[in-house]
Amino acid sequence: MLQFMKNKVLIPLIIMGFIAAFLSFRYIKELEPNVSTSVVKKEMVLQTILAALEQGHFAPRAVDDSFSKSIYNKFISNLDYEKKFFTKIQIDSISFYEYSLDDELKAGNIYFFQIVNAMFSSQIKKVESYYKEILNKKFTFDSKDSVLLNGDKLDFAANDQVLYTRWYAFLKYRALSKYHTLKSEQNVLKDSSKKAIVLKSDDSLEVEARRGILKDYDSYFKRLKKLDENDRFTIFINALTSCEDPHTDYFPPKDKKAFDESMSGTFYGIGAQLKIEDGKVKIVNIVTGSPCWKQGELKANDEILKVGQGKEEPVDVQGYDIEDVVKIIRGEKGTEVRLTIKRLDGTSKVIPIIRGAVLMEEVFAKSAIINDKNSKIGYIYLPEFYADFQHRNGRHCSEDIKQEIEKLKAENVSKIILDLRENGGGSLGDVVDIAGFFIDQGPIVQVKNSFRESSVLSDKNPGTLFDGSLAILVNQNSASASEILAAAMQDYNRAIIIGTPTYGKGTVQNMLSLDDFSTSLGDFVEKAKAYIVGKENTEMGALKITIQKFYRINGGSTQLKGVTPDIILPSAYEDLDIGERKDKAALKWDEIAPASYSKSNKITNKSILIAASQKRVNLNPLFTFVKQTNEKLKKKEQYNYVQLKYEDFKKEMDEAAALSKKAEELQKKTNNLNITNLNADFAKVNIDSSSIIKNKEWLKNLNKDIYLSEAVQIIRDIK
Repeated sequence: MLQFMKNKVLIPLIIMGFIAAFLSFRYIKELEPNVSTSVVKKEMVLQTILAALEQGHFAPRAVDDSFSKSIYNKFISNLDYEKKFFTKIQIDSISFYEYSLDDELKAGNIYFFQIVNAMFSSQIKKVESYYKEILNKKFTFDSKDSVLLNGDKLDFAANDQVLYTRWYAFLKYRALSKYHTLKSEQNVLKDSSKKAIVLKSDDSLEVEARRGILKDYDSYFKRLKKLDENDRFTIFINALTSCEDPHTDYFPPKDKKAFDESMSGTFYGIGAQLKIEDGKVKIVNIVTGSPCWKQGELKANDEILKVGQGKEEPVDVQGYDIEDVVKIIRGEKGTEVRLTIKRLDGTSKVIPIIRGAVLMEEVFAKSAIINDKNSKIGYIYLPEFYADFQHRNGRHCSEDIKQEIEKLKAENVSKIILDLRENGGGSLGDVVDIAGFFIDQGPIVQVKNSFRESSVLSDKNPGTLFDGSLAILVNQNSASASEILAAAMQDYNRAIIIGTPTYGKGTVQNMLSLDDFSTSLGDFVEKAKAYIVGKENTEMGALKITIQKFYRINGGSTQLKGVTPDIILPSAYEDLDIGERKDKAALKWDEIAPASYSKSNKITNKSILIAASQKRVNLNPLFTFVKQTNEKLKKKEQYNYVQLKYEDFKKEMDEAAALSKKAEELQKKTNNLNITNLNADFAKVNIDSSSIIKNKEWLKNLNKDIYLSEAVQIIRDIK
């Protein structure tokens, strides 16, 4: 999500035109008597969101038969993508809604949702009996059959009998996969053991495999049944909003808080990473500097038995999903949570911890030194364009990047590689600031609103923080703000862009409070709130809504097309259908007039750099392997069938294992980089054993990164 903040980047759409818009709002509904408060609240949320989309979205779709069809298909797909619950008979019974749902939406009713929700709940109970019955009988893996796993290419099962057969084939595949794993592990143990070991029979392994899958599906259906009507209503509303575009989303109140935390990189809790192991909630890792790290008693491998809020009666969390445990451990800053834990030695203890801020360090920028021959190259990793707008003086990626650049300059670095791979975007205000570190004033990005008015967002700070050589690494998951920064540096000829074509998200979102928005919607919302107050929470949550599109300073949009690197490197995923273009609801590509800017002369030998890189890539066996992997993945995507005969399945797995082994062997032969921490970071990365281990693993992975290695050779030759 891109947010216009810091006074530098304003969002006029949210504050302009709404008063007149309210008067034209066409979704009018009367409050019906004797309706449940739950239904009234859902209708209120629906009407408010429809109004917000009509009046606030960059390109609102007409609520017509086409829109109806899109929502109808998306909601059913979101509930049952693999087509393992609904039958064709059931789908046919509601098919009249495919082209009439628009009329129901305009009337403000939720009948379609209620019918589908009831039908899905009923099917969960029915299918639950299927998997238990199927997994209680022995599988034989000697028949020449297969299973299709791609939901897009499946039709709904004709009836319950066909649905049962589909579940049988799918569970047989899962058991076969587990059986193969167990058999392989046993063979490895036999080959590596110096003593004679007793091998389990194939029948025993098959039983063990089925028991394991049964346990997995017991947990799966437990989670499935925990999704209540409100959770599925959120799925329905998001089916509606995503028909406008892929990035317009509804956040109920509980999810809005989690979203804010993910953007800020901070939450209030204790700072322990959890996992479920054999049905037990265990501590995996303690976050350095967190409240439980400071308290000192909680250790890795401790099992959490109970969670208490201060002096209140603790809750037994054995059998809980990990998400639910996290929810009750997190809370308000300064409050106490008491964990009843069990050590590996069997002893138990109650540990009181005061909740505090926990910084998710993995989302923050960090840097390293690449020791290249007789010079130093700076490396900066930015996983997302984070910004904490919830707290005054909250953490911003632009400030952190500035600090990393200053630290690199202190170590006499004259070249920097900025890594934006897998960076899905974030704060637009921060990306404008970061771009400004590398140029001496000028436009960074252009923005167009729903009134088709465009404006230019510029760096207005004189001077350049870093004027040395710059390379930016991107891949197919670099999106939004990452694309803005890469595009601007490419248009200025300020940096060499290296990697694979980017995601193609050229739209701007803002978070709109539905509660604030609804205050002027008129009679129904006021009556609805009065009707449910005291019986149900009236909070509606928020809508992340697409309000603008951004454009490069050369006038072209990054929407759909993304940013094409100056130097394209092979990717195992380059031919797969990923990125913005895969979604039919994505906004289209277009262009506007270019901004006024002057190119720099920082890179004068681009054609030579491209040719030299291409030559190295063609001679690099690891990149050749990447190309071969891409071809295999493309064929697999087109085929989608998995063989259920053990010999055939084993052959496929052996081929995959051979490829993996080949990759490892090629990796060992690759010339590793020499990457070290900055002097300024030594104290931080060596603060405790956990930090030391994580830092060593990070550096180890960077040293073997062939894309980073190629970027080093490219930036080395920039003239």
